[in-house]
Amino acid sequence: MSKKKTILIAPLHWGLGHATRCVPIIQALLANGFKVIVASDGGALLLLRKEFPLLESLELPSYNITYPSKGSNLKWHLLLKLPHIQKTIASEKKIIASLVAKGVIDGIISDNRFGVRSKKVPSVFITHQLNVLSGITTFFSSKIHQNISKKFDECWVPDIEGTNNLSGQLGHPKKVNFPVHYIGILSRMHRSDLKKKYDILVILSGPEPQRTLLEEKIIAELKASKKSILLVQGCMASKQTSARIGNLQVVNFLLTSALEKAINESELIISRSGYTTIMDLAMLEKKAFFIPTPGQYEQEYLAKKLKKQGIAPYCKQENFSEKKLENIYAYTGFKGMHQPNDLAPLFRLFERKRKL
Repeated sequence: MSKKKTILIAPLHWGLGHATRCVPIIQALLANGFKVIVASDGGALLLLRKEFPLLESLELPSYNITYPSKGSNLKWHLLLKLPHIQKTIASEKKIIASLVAKGVIDGIISDNRFGVRSKKVPSVFITHQLNVLSGITTFFSSKIHQNISKKFDECWVPDIEGTNNLSGQLGHPKKVNFPVHYIGILSRMHRSDLKKKYDILVILSGPEPQRTLLEEKIIAELKASKKSILLVQGCMASKQTSARIGNLQVVNFLLTSALEKAINESELIISRSGYTTIMDLAMLEKKAFFIPTPGQYEQEYLAKKLKKQGIAPYCKQENFSEKKLENIYAYTGFKGMHQPNDLAPLFRLFERKRKL
């Protein structure tokens, strides 16, 4: 009887989106007879440990990505972080090299962790941004990201290959010179018809301080509302907490089954236009109102794209008010975008023998 192959799956800790979209991949790996080690840092690692308490886990060095309070400074803020990011990548490479040398892992799936790869075992890079939008520097940021992607054996894009896709120009460049597989919309959620419990569900996530700034804005605007509102802060912790602020019920986090239930029970979702959240809402066919993170070109692009398609409206963070939500019924919401995706054929890559 052959030994189970062990796959390390390592999402970036930039909010919780990279970790949550790895959940269905981990589930598919386990269902197909692989052993899985999860690796990340901060809230992303805590979430995966709570979702998969029986799996071995590994803490990786943190990229320590934060946002400036003024979104327009994001690009320069990240440039100043570059020496730390490069140091983190070097540390990741050392950890991975040690694991591979000891025969601990037989394959790697990295969701945007640049140093989690090896030439000796099959290594996969997950990204929905083959093009990285950064204003006037988009050409250069895209080339840098593509050069990182090509260092892996394969690049998996969580989206549909055809025109009816979610990521638009982010995930569909005109030409790439490395193996790219479109693996379908990734979500840990499943749609079900449940009785409505909430008029509005607010889902927050992302790096600080912008997550807190949006939370404060939404509470100020909605605490006197007559609607039934649940706000999920997106703050992972060892214990779950709940409180009431005006008319809002506030919880610090919800794990997959509870969040899936809350979304299915809600009429409208307010959230960032982060790609993982968009995939979840597409899977559950919900109506949404988006508030892009200030200065994050990717989220601004996705929000504009969905508005242009008539799927969902959006506004800038500083302009949000309850009155803005009145426009929601002029939009269709997400409908019919989910296609069943079988991840098992992708895992054949890991049957390859390791290189000496």
